[in-house]
Amino acid sequence: MMVMKNPISSLCYSLLFLLCSAGIVAAQNNTTTIPVNVGVVLDLDTWFGKMGLSCINMALSDLYASHPNYTTRLLLHLRNSPTDVVLTAAAALDLIKNVEVQAILGPESSMQANFVISLGDKAHVPIVSFSATSPSLTSIRSEYFVRAAQKDSAQVRGISAVIQAFGWRQVVPIYVDNEFGQGVIPYLSDALQEVDVRIPNRTAISSTATDDQIETELLKLMAMQTRVFIVHMLPELGSRVFEKAREIGMMGEGYVWIMTDGMSNLFWSISSSAVVENMQGVLGLKTHVPNTNELEGFRVRWKRKFLQDNPGVDVNGDMGVLGLWAYDAAKALAMAVEEVGTTAKSFSFQKANSSGSSNDLERIGVSEIGPQLVEALSSTNFRGLSGNFNLLNGQLQSSTFQIVNVIGSGEKVIGYWTPEMDLSLRSCKNALPYDIAYEFYPYANPDGEMTGNYDDLVNEVFIGNYDAAVGDITIRANRSLYIDFTLPFTESGVSMIVPIKDNKSKNAWVFLKPLTWDLWVTSGCFFIFIGLVVWVLEHRINEDFRGPPLHQIGTSFWFSFSTMVFAHRERVLSNLSRFVVIIWCFVVLILTQSYTASLTSLLTVQQLQPTVTDVNLLLKNGDNVGYQSGSFVLGILKQLGFQDKNLKTFTTVEELDELFHEGTANDGIAAAFDETPYMKLFLATYCSKYTMVDPTFKADGWGFVFPKDSPLARDVSRAILNVNEGGEMQNIENKWFKNLSRCPDPSNNVSSNSLSMESFWGLFLIAGVASSLALLISVAMFLYEHKDILLDSESSFWRKVLVMLRIYDQKDLNSHTFKKSGLEFHTNYPTSPSSYSNHSEVHNVFEEQRTPSPEHGHLSPTNGRTREIELAIEHP
Repeated sequence: MMVMKNPISSLCYSLLFLLCSAGIVAAQNNTTTIPVNVGVVLDLDTWFGKMGLSCINMALSDLYASHPNYTTRLLLHLRNSPTDVVLTAAAALDLIKNVEVQAILGPESSMQANFVISLGDKAHVPIVSFSATSPSLTSIRSEYFVRAAQKDSAQVRGISAVIQAFGWRQVVPIYVDNEFGQGVIPYLSDALQEVDVRIPNRTAISSTATDDQIETELLKLMAMQTRVFIVHMLPELGSRVFEKAREIGMMGEGYVWIMTDGMSNLFWSISSSAVVENMQGVLGLKTHVPNTNELEGFRVRWKRKFLQDNPGVDVNGDMGVLGLWAYDAAKALAMAVEEVGTTAKSFSFQKANSSGSSNDLERIGVSEIGPQLVEALSSTNFRGLSGNFNLLNGQLQSSTFQIVNVIGSGEKVIGYWTPEMDLSLRSCKNALPYDIAYEFYPYANPDGEMTGNYDDLVNEVFIGNYDAAVGDITIRANRSLYIDFTLPFTESGVSMIVPIKDNKSKNAWVFLKPLTWDLWVTSGCFFIFIGLVVWVLEHRINEDFRGPPLHQIGTSFWFSFSTMVFAHRERVLSNLSRFVVIIWCFVVLILTQSYTASLTSLLTVQQLQPTVTDVNLLLKNGDNVGYQSGSFVLGILKQLGFQDKNLKTFTTVEELDELFHEGTANDGIAAAFDETPYMKLFLATYCSKYTMVDPTFKADGWGFVFPKDSPLARDVSRAILNVNEGGEMQNIENKWFKNLSRCPDPSNNVSSNSLSMESFWGLFLIAGVASSLALLISVAMFLYEHKDILLDSESSFWRKVLVMLRIYDQKDLNSHTFKKSGLEFHTNYPTSPSSYSNHSEVHNVFEEQRTPSPEHGHLSPTNGRTREIELAIEHP
């Protein structure tokens, strides 16, 4: 280390260091970015236009602030376009021809977009609209039209589901007579036709219609029998329609009005209380936007920014989903431009060859990056303020719709509709015999999280902050000390969820598993028994079963076990043997085929088994387990003996799946405990990976909470009984858990159970009886043939047995099997065992075989061969 002793030198070095540092900072700040021209076509004289522009500006500011390394920057060029479609087209033409913009954000309405899309198609300039929702403006007509919003046809199945749920059979659409109104009618007609709902009439009202003209059309509808109407128009015209409908008495009892999201999504823009009063009881579909912390923060920032940029302009509530679509559309366009900018040589136009032409349309150029920019937009995917931003065929994908009802000073959510789960209406507590005016207040913070746990919610009812509490509140004894529960509206209990694994057998001894040990032993014994029976039946008449003792034993066993693969070569000559072998081959066929099928299943079929089946095993291994945050299940787990360090919380099914994926070794879990309805919902999503196993801890189910001695608790309990008995609750469960019914049952996939004697004892009984019967018949015939020996009264019993065994061990020379070769046998037996002396005697049996004479070519007795067989019979 060098120490500077001269202070002047030290000062010089310090100044030099500061100058170098400043130079480096200046060089970094001088990094240039590429400006990309983008047009914005909005009606800036209206509140909607100002709102859309502010959302676009905030989207670009937020994006570039979070990504300072981007090399491109969108340079916005504003054009004010009133509702006139010609002026809008002229503004777009000016942007393309004179400014050479690479994309255009807007215009607002479907009628304006219809003209601008053609210009973008000709110049290869993407037209990105966040409010032109008519389904007739599709990317099929132009690949350069990008709809960063849901098209109107996305809601028609939701409308038909509402109509079907209430049992209405006829409806009349009332729509604005322009591109926006007419575009959805064909799709709406198809959706209603699918649920067998008729459309007896249609009413188109001009956007410039007077009050008298509107009243005339409504009076025509009033004269009809149909009382259900679907209104598809923007709030400016729709509010006038509802005003006239109320004046002539069409908003009272017996009439049903349903508005599309064209009005519901802009309901916040209706500031007049008189207009809201005219719409009391109207149903509507509204695009559902998930509430997130990011969205709540943006709403606050946007309102502050809007008031700064537009002083004196009143902020009518929220920006709505259209403002969120504007934000996401601008963000997606900037991301796509950045992606193209990394490979594009320049953002320029190719000039058109139209010299001498006075037509502006013929003189516009063609964007060189247009095709790449459209492709980049189509592949852009991110989590936006309005939800997942994902384009398919140039259009934003459909999401969940809220079913709202205009009540009082605003709208109330009464249900939801999704393309996957269909319709869910909050229409069950209608079983009450009287009407109750109620309002729902979420027990949550502004960020959407619960304010406290379920005990805290119950306590809020006890102290009087709420008149009741509804939701998934488990009936518990300690809670019932302070409040009253209704009867449970769903079954409950705490279940254990564990992963399932493929338990295919891969060990070297898997071939033994298809059969149980008792079946293996029984099969082996029967093979030996059948071999013995066949030997007994064939020994005297079949050369294949004669010879030295070891040879005979080997032959008998070989014959019996070779039937297992039907490879026995020895012939059986006795009919009794053939009968036994036929029966035994049938038994062996069934046994081997069953063994083959079971072994194949063990080796190939997926064996789904739970990884854990015992809570005590979890405790013994020190495994981590999960439970839902704020649930009473925590107390049950601690009672079972789980330590705090082994307890993990989750709030969503996605978090639970992630904990399972990590496992105990990586601070995850090996099992999860929660109430049965939650576990069913989890399995409906991840049924291929997990299963519900014992144990199940009892609970009293879910109920609604009321103050002590409230009469509503009794009436709601009775209404719950009516709903359950009517099958409505089962329909609700089937709707939400329908994916679970398509899940394979792990117990059905487990085919590891070995084949046992219970399945085959009948076959072995048949084989045993047949073999024993054949053996008895053979022995009886042999004894009958030599009954003179048995009847000899001079010999002892054991002497008779020995003589019979000696005789049995000889060939049965009288059998046809020894005569079919032209042989003659002479066998002389003593008349009785008493003819034998006390000493060993020899009984000569001469067997003469006549052989051909080599000289004369004929048989000669003198040339025969004589074989002497000695029988040594010892006196006992």
